[in-house]
Amino acid sequence: MASAFAHAALGATLGKLFLPEKRHWPYWLAAAACAALPDVDALGYRLGVPYNSLWGHRGLTHSLLAAAIVAAGGVLLSRLVQRVGRPAAARLGLLLFLATASHGLLDAMTTGGLGVAFFSPWHLERYFFPLRPIKVSPLSIRGFFGSRGLLVLASEAGWVGLPCLLLLLGQQWGRPRHFVDASK
Repeated sequence: MASAFAHAALGATLGKLFLPEKRHWPYWLAAAACAALPDVDALGYRLGVPYNSLWGHRGLTHSLLAAAIVAAGGVLLSRLVQRVGRPAAARLGLLLFLATASHGLLDAMTTGGLGVAFFSPWHLERYFFPLRPIKVSPLSIRGFFGSRGLLVLASEAGWVGLPCLLLLLGQQWGRPRHFVDASK
């Protein structure tokens, strides 16, 4: 898997791209959380859930179905909590779906694991992408804070962080500038 840092960075980037106004920053955080959420299945290791099962790591929680359910739940929650200034439901739903689904996309680009069950529960086959440049992250916190974790972070900086930064800079530079005419 990619680390929670990479997943959250991509989710927050998607949030900023989809809802660029600063007043929408809570949705940027929500997208970051949605992007990291599928790894909740790692708790199954402690409960004896086999890795390659439906409920195992990179199984159902990494599927497109799970992304759709998380997105629908997020839109519903936003409708219950915030009445004024909320984004359009379709736009928010698409953001939360893509943020959650991005988790599996990053994991399918890592150098380890069994692949991602994108089409679970109907099709349990797991997939990797042909391009797999992201170093797989250790699952334990203890394993992450060491030389292996530094290698993972370096890999993610280049393959996730830099593209996110470039997208955000592109968004910033692509905005129309409003200049004040000082001659008037």
